[in-house]
Amino acid sequence: MFIDSLSVGENGHLYISGCDTVELAKEYGTPLYVMSEDKVREVCRRYVDSFKVNYQGNGLPIYASKAFSCKEIYKIVVDEGLDVEVVSGGELYTALQAGVSPAHIHFQGNNKSYQEIEMAIDNKVADIVIDNLSELARVQEISKDRDVVTSVSIRVKPGIDAHTHDLIRTGQIDSKFGVALENGDAFSMVEKITNLSHVTLTGLHCHIGSQIHEIEPFVLAAKVMLDFYADIYQKLDVTLKTLNLGGGFGIKYTQDDNTIPYEDYMKAVSKAVHAKCEQHSLVIPKIMIEPGRSVVGEAGITLYTVGDVKEIPEVRNYVAIDGGMFENPRYSLYKAEYTFVVANRAGESADYIASIAGKCCETDLLQEHTKIQKPHNGEILASLSTGAYNFAMASNYNRNPRPAVVVVTNGESRLAVRRETYEDIMARDL
Repeated sequence: MFIDSLSVGENGHLYISGCDTVELAKEYGTPLYVMSEDKVREVCRRYVDSFKVNYQGNGLPIYASKAFSCKEIYKIVVDEGLDVEVVSGGELYTALQAGVSPAHIHFQGNNKSYQEIEMAIDNKVADIVIDNLSELARVQEISKDRDVVTSVSIRVKPGIDAHTHDLIRTGQIDSKFGVALENGDAFSMVEKITNLSHVTLTGLHCHIGSQIHEIEPFVLAAKVMLDFYADIYQKLDVTLKTLNLGGGFGIKYTQDDNTIPYEDYMKAVSKAVHAKCEQHSLVIPKIMIEPGRSVVGEAGITLYTVGDVKEIPEVRNYVAIDGGMFENPRYSLYKAEYTFVVANRAGESADYIASIAGKCCETDLLQEHTKIQKPHNGEILASLSTGAYNFAMASNYNRNPRPAVVVVTNGESRLAVRRETYEDIMARDL
């Protein structure tokens, strides 16, 4: 297996963190999200250790919780020394309910509502990442009304077009996120904030995209942002404290994905940060990153029960499962690649070409023309690397209940999110 939390047991079954996936499916039902606590903790520790090596501890990994938000995950990442980033009132509420200190919560997002900003300010979050001028005005108004000074940073578009899917590129000027460097909007916002009475600017933020398998775009982003830091210092005599370089580090969805060790990203960016700060005679700011997918993506799998297998000669083989786009919409959205394994016979050769068909009344496919072990009705099919943006993007389409989440570690399992019921779906109907 290309993910180290997965293995094949002597019985031929797929195991995750020492737990038999076939037995997990029997105990908790399917579809089922399974998260390896061991894998999440391992990745968190690698990021924390990288800051010790490259910045002498003057830095911070922040978990971008839009990738997977539930109380149990917040507790795990905070226990490993990470802060958390939220992008909605719902994520903020969940983090607070999980016991995360507001001083370790950073509020992102491109269209925060008045009520969400109030919630963030009232709970004294670490900072609000300002996306636009009208949002800045709302933060100033609410802060003034409460007679508090709110710490903010600015989301800047550094003008870098990362090589990734069009729908998950965010660093170029044509993006709904943030303010641009090229047209002077970012500098104008900095000037604006320096004249406000109830808002204080602590740093800058950028994010260039997701699932990026190159180092150079991250290095370039750091250089561009530090040039901007120097511009702010020289023209406004303002020294900022933090620089958040975002996330977007690629993970393995398939054996062929050419991933780069996180330590290599960190080392290369650190070299650029130190060089730029020396060039501009800047004190090195506290460096932050916001990994999300890379923290939880490879840690998760999804288990399904195989239903009908329809073989259409010289066309394709459809393998129907009890899940679909309601619990993983990413193939429908992006044609996202996944690796599937028949969990009952994970050690056998994967030489059966199949299209994995979901149960929704759409052209609902989770993968096409992929190689798996030949499946039989009632067997368990596992989709690998589903820890990011699957549970987070799940819906009740066709009134399907969303799956449960089980966390596994050292051969033990525990329920983190119970399976929805039909009663849950109906709960808000009048």
